Amino acid sequence: MTQNLRTYTSEQDEGLNWSRVTGYTLVIAIHVAAILALLAATDIPHPALEALFTIDEETGMTGALGLQGGWLRGTILLNLDTEDDDELSIGCAGGIDVTARGTYTPEPVADDAQRVALAVFGGSGGHSGMDIHKGIANANKVMNRLLLVTGELFDFRVATIEGGGLRNALPRESRAVLVLDPADRDAWESAVRAAWEEIAAEYARTDGGLAYSITDLPAEAVTEVLPEEVQEALLMAIAAVPVGIHRMSPAMPGLVQTSNNLARVQLGRGEVVLQCLTRSSVQSEKHDLVRTIAAAAGLAGLSTETSGSYPGWEPRPDSPIVALLRDIYERRYQASPRVQACHAGLECGILGTNYPGLDMVSFGPNIRGAHSPDECVQVSSVQKFWGYLLDILQHIPARHG
Repeated sequence: MTQNLRTYTSEQDEGLNWSRVTGYTLVIAIHVAAILALLAATDIPHPALEALFTIDEETGMTGALGLQGGWLRGTILLNLDTEDDDELSIGCAGGIDVTARGTYTPEPVADDAQRVALAVFGGSGGHSGMDIHKGIANANKVMNRLLLVTGELFDFRVATIEGGGLRNALPRESRAVLVLDPADRDAWESAVRAAWEEIAAEYARTDGGLAYSITDLPAEAVTEVLPEEVQEALLMAIAAVPVGIHRMSPAMPGLVQTSNNLARVQLGRGEVVLQCLTRSSVQSEKHDLVRTIAAAAGLAGLSTETSGSYPGWEPRPDSPIVALLRDIYERRYQASPRVQACHAGLECGILGTNYPGLDMVSFGPNIRGAHSPDECVQVSSVQKFWGYLLDILQHIPARHG
């Protein structure tokens, strides 16, 4: 892995070294390496340890879901999965995957029609839980807005839409292929430009790199499109799917309680797929928002299914392990850590279901751009995290090992 790493200077933290690797492997590798180092070491004092490695944390948490009660003997769980080195996470949201599907019969395209590709790209993206409160552009919604606004002025047909990627990442890009009257080509582009100026102004602070492009395509590139009534219903359904914050927590100021991310839109070749990840720390509210999404999709004749539901982690700010970690942090760094719940999905909620007696806390090094190609970890923060972890292990009573 080290051969793929490179170091650069962060614009936000001048002079501090960060490491970045393509994909989402670096953060996992840091925490796995810490555990392996503890297991291999012969000179690090610690109580008896159980090392728990789970798979698919980013794609359904199937590893944690498969951990049966009675397998573990420890009474304390140190979860190495928090993205700020001055934070102790003590609670998280639950989540559920929501997928709407449908089919349609495509219509043929006239040979003399104009084919164009409209692309939206350069969005900031980010973690659909930790970054959902930042007002970052959702490329799927931006694309849909462009199509709806210009569709009020011109008669065009959609051939395909491909937007977004991972269900837990805010979508950064979307691409739509359209067919329109050649006589409308230039006027339609002017309408896109006018609509884009409004969108760019709205997202200037959060998505400074957001951009669009229009490319003419050859006739053979597009041979079929959506029927007019199907297209109208689908675009309106996508517009009705909620994104962003649904409700803030009335119990914990500043904490997002419930949200939704329209992560992926796939439309074309007779099939439609809309994929969302809905999060909430309140189970009933999570399922109510799922019903809202299903209602929007149902207006376009789509059927909705859910999968991968996992519970949240209820905060216990007065737990013994939280008190211990807070005391150690204050002694080491002469400052108080931020003790808070987060809107991300951590495996602690699942593990706590089968192991209700576990005293749990989560911490880790500074991580930025999670769930995006910009994901990186601060090298000096990893050193801080490692020293903190060793200090914690020396002060956990042996009976809790």
